[in-house]
Parts: sequence; C-alpha cells; structure tokens
Amino acid sequence: MSEAPQTHTEQPPGPSGVPVVHNTFQYADDPLEFITGVAREYGPVAEYNIGGMSFYQVSDPELVEHVLVHENQKYIKGELFQESLGTVLGDGLLTSEGEFWRQQRHLMQPSFLPQMLERYSEIMVEYTERMLSSWEDGETRDIHEDMMSLTVEIAAKTLFDVDIREEESAVGDALETVMDYSSVSMRRPVDVPQWVPTPLNRRYKQALSDLTEVVGSIIEDRRNGDGDLDPESNDIVSLLLTFRDEDGNPLPDEQIRDELVTILLAGHETTALALTYTLHLLGTNQEQADTLREELDSVLDGDSPSFGDLDDLPYTEQVITEGMRIYPPVWELVREAAEPDTLGDYDIEPGQTVSAQQWVIHRDPRFYDDPLEFRPSRWTSEFKRDLPKFAYFPFGGGPRRCIGDRFALLEARLALATIAQSWTVDPTHELEFDPSITLRPEGTVEMVVNRR
Repeated sequence: MSEAPQTHTEQPPGPSGVPVVHNTFQYADDPLEFITGVAREYGPVAEYNIGGMSFYQVSDPELVEHVLVHENQKYIKGELFQESLGTVLGDGLLTSEGEFWRQQRHLMQPSFLPQMLERYSEIMVEYTERMLSSWEDGETRDIHEDMMSLTVEIAAKTLFDVDIREEESAVGDALETVMDYSSVSMRRPVDVPQWVPTPLNRRYKQALSDLTEVVGSIIEDRRNGDGDLDPESNDIVSLLLTFRDEDGNPLPDEQIRDELVTILLAGHETTALALTYTLHLLGTNQEQADTLREELDSVLDGDSPSFGDLDDLPYTEQVITEGMRIYPPVWELVREAAEPDTLGDYDIEPGQTVSAQQWVIHRDPRFYDDPLEFRPSRWTSEFKRDLPKFAYFPFGGGPRRCIGDRFALLEARLALATIAQSWTVDPTHELEFDPSITLRPEGTVEMVVNRR
C-alpha cells in the first residue's frame, strides 16, 4: 500500500508586523535592506505582508529555478504586475499570458536573431558616439538621463527602424512618468484609483496620451509609406503590421500599440540602468577602470568598437556582468501561483504571490566572496561553471526569460567600450535607490566627465 502524499500546513517564518499594516512600513522605510534582512534571518522561504498582500520570498537558487523553469506553468505574472503596468502595456509581451503570449513572442523573435544583432551593433556605436559629441570636458552631467536618452533612441532605430530624436524628450518624459507611477502604485498601503485627479494620476494619464500619440504616428507613417513595409523585414513594426492570422486578419491596432510601447519601455530602461551603475562603479574603482581602459586601448587602438571586436574584449564583458550583479537593473521578479505548488517545506495556494530578488541572491556570500566588492575578474570560466544556475539571473529565466537579453548585453558592452576608451567619469555623490519594477536611482546620478 503506497503512502499518502505529504501535506504541508505550516506557514513560512517571517518578520512580525503590526496590526492592519503588518510589514508595510518596515518595507517602505528601505525595501532593499528589508528583503536582505528577511533572507538572512528567515532562510530560503519567508513570508511577510505588505499593503494587505502576503508575499512568499524565495532566496535559494534552486527554488528560483523551480518557479521560473521546472514548474513555470504553475505561475503567472499576476495581479500585482497588472496593477502596476497593465494600463500602459495592455496585452503586450511583458504582461500577456498563456498561448497568446507564446504567439506574440514567436512573432517578434526574428528581431532578436544573431544576424540582426550584428546589424544593430553599428547603430549602437554610432548613436553612442553621437551622444558623446555633446559632452564637454570637465562638465557635470546626469549620466542616468544621458543613458536613458541614448538607449531609447537606439531601441527605436534598431527595433522600429525609426529615428525619434525629435520626439525623444517627450517619449523619455512619458516613460519616466510611467515608471514613477509604478513605483508609487506597487505595494502602497492605500490604493488610489486612477480616476482620482491626483497630480501623479494626471501626469500618468498625460504620459499615456503622449506615448499613444508617438506610437500611433510610427504605425501610420509606416503604413503610409514613410519607411519600408516589407514582409521580409525583421524590424518589429514590419513584423507586426504584415502579420496575418490563419484567417488572413491583421493584428488590431491596439495590440500593435501595446507591443511597441512594451518594447520601448523594456527595451531601454534596464540597459540604461546597467550602464549608469557600471559607470558609477568604474568611477569609484580606479584599478578596475584602468584595467578596462588598458584592454580597450590594446584591442581598439583608438578605433570605434565593432561586433567583431567583442570576443577580444573579455574584461569589458566581465565589467558589465559584475555591474549587473551588484546593481541588478531588475532587482526582483514577482509571480502569482495559478495552481497549487510546494516550495521547500511549504504549500503554495493559487493566488499566492511569490517573489525572488536578484538583489538578495546576487549579493549572497554563499556564492560570492566579498559580495559588495566590485571585482569583474571573478567571472572566470571556472567560476561561472561552478556557480549555481540561478545565483545570477539578471534577465530572469525559463520560458519568460527576457526576449532581448542578448540585445541588451550587446548594447551595454558596445556603449561601455565606446564611452570608456575616450572618457573617464567621476561620481559626485553616492548612489541612492527608488526600487519599483526596476532598480531606479533616487534623484540624479551626476558625474564629472573628462576626456582622456
């Protein structure tokens, strides 16, 4: 006679809270310190409550792999993600689920094929050099603002085949407002409906209007012949506009709009943050900055970097990898259980929210010696081979791993090489963070730039 399956009824351990608000104010005081403390004190699965919502925090690489890979079909993006970004992204690739999501990912995959990435590389370098031409020796610049402008222009040109320099300011401001809104709306103690005319809600609605107008113009211009509409083209606008389902029907305009806004938002924000934080780390770690410049001088000899140079720039890649370890642009992944599951010793019920934080695991001393030290040279082949798979997961994992991961790494390496071979940066203040969907900086990230 076989044994009955074991059931787990015990709740995970976690920090005690106060009535009504539970752990909300503990979290709000410093989210990054809070989640780190929870992981260190309560172990691989811990529970806390923020804004009336219970979270199961997972801080073990094997359990992260369980959620994202082995049992991924049991988990969805869920209500929290929809509340923070669903209005602006609609049914775009980042928020859609199930078979519809699989169809959309398959449709857009050609834009991220290796042969396309090589084509994009020239634009990435050209646009970075164009940005640097506006820098003046010895001036103080908001590097985060520069990187945001650069990456949104690169995303539009490479993935949409559109030059948005004239609209970049409006688009950048709109995207910034969207992220501000998500920062406030995620896990806030009191939910403020969008129809309430608060200053933030008014700015958010205007941002949605601005993004809709810009994206609508891109769609109409392409339809009306301002740019190629080639069924053989792999840029995302062409792929979306030329698609026909099995009945010969095109995609609805609303769906095309959702996908383009998703790509604009997701296609530039994380790379901009990776570059911003990596430059800050280089500006405060002279030895590592010198090693990077020595490699760039030796390989490039003053020439612009190219796709073909990347294999000869291993330290440049290690610098980006280490930067994204210490300051992961996506600092947390949140999933909602759609089916019952078991995490470690604990049952997960449908509707339960599970969170896995790159911020915590990337800085775990079990996997990284001196985890807060910026040490790009740690990323040897042997180190990567021995590292648990999900001890480093800046782009997530499993079927929903970021579709643009190779695009982002290519852009980050080429942009960093272009900047660092000609300029040095000197940060004027320490980093502070405003974590929301991404690990955004609090305020400006000012650095003094000097021509080498």
